[in-house]
Amino acid sequence: MAASHPSTEMAASPMVRPTVQELAAAGAEEPPRQYVLPEQDRHGDLLAADEFPEPIPLVDLSRLTDADEAERLRAALQTWGFFLATNHGIEDSLMDAMTSVSREFFRQPAEERQKCSNLVDGNGKDYQVEGYGSDKVVSDDQVLNWSDRLHLRVEPEDERNFAKWPSHPESFRDVLQEYASRIKKIRDLVLRSIAKLLEIDEDYFVNQISNKAPGFARFNYYPPCPRPDLVLGLRAHSDGGLLTILFNDDTVGGLQVQRDGRWYNVPAKPHTLLINLADCLEVSIYYIQTYSLD
Repeated sequence: MAASHPSTEMAASPMVRPTVQELAAAGAEEPPRQYVLPEQDRHGDLLAADEFPEPIPLVDLSRLTDADEAERLRAALQTWGFFLATNHGIEDSLMDAMTSVSREFFRQPAEERQKCSNLVDGNGKDYQVEGYGSDKVVSDDQVLNWSDRLHLRVEPEDERNFAKWPSHPESFRDVLQEYASRIKKIRDLVLRSIAKLLEIDEDYFVNQISNKAPGFARFNYYPPCPRPDLVLGLRAHSDGGLLTILFNDDTVGGLQVQRDGRWYNVPAKPHTLLINLADCLEVSIYYIQTYSLD
């Protein structure tokens, strides 16, 4: 008798699609076609990324007033565009708590996670940025990421949509609010340090942000895939905005960055933040270096 396997096709109707977690739990031997990369896009260099030929720069955020450490920051941003931040002021216990509550959220039953769904009225047609779910489908030939996410606005504080913030685990909201407040301080410290390196007013970038600038916390979850060679957890991209401050799960790894046309694995270091110079800040720095602000 032939073995029967779960279907690997998803309904073509615009109804609610299963999350990637649900697809993984179904035990299919192949990912649905909507997640499979075209053969020409299956970059072997992504799957077999190299280790960095030199260590990623480490910047001690507690010493940025020191000239040598400030120069270390300058070199990191000029040659790499990102760096690993140590002594950033977030206690190990808070980072561990943030990891714990995020894992607990994704381990909950689907019906509990769907209380934070990013689909409006659960109809599968209307999508919003905030909430839990997967990619917005904009075309039939779109290749989807093999990941789910929880995307929440944390800034400005008075615009937080708590209807999308998980109520379980019970400590999730308190932990995220405290973590977000610490991240905001790190953001402002780094922006002021960059401004001083550019020899402009140290509050230049901070003042440009204003109190209404949006800030988001995004939690990515990558379920096991039966054919990881056919999918990507998150496609190659550049970050918009000013800064991305990334806290990586040090038990998993998987983060890769491109430098000089080659992809490299980013080592996962416990309780360390990866800070990436995003597109808008790169453009601003280029403009300041090229044209006078006067």
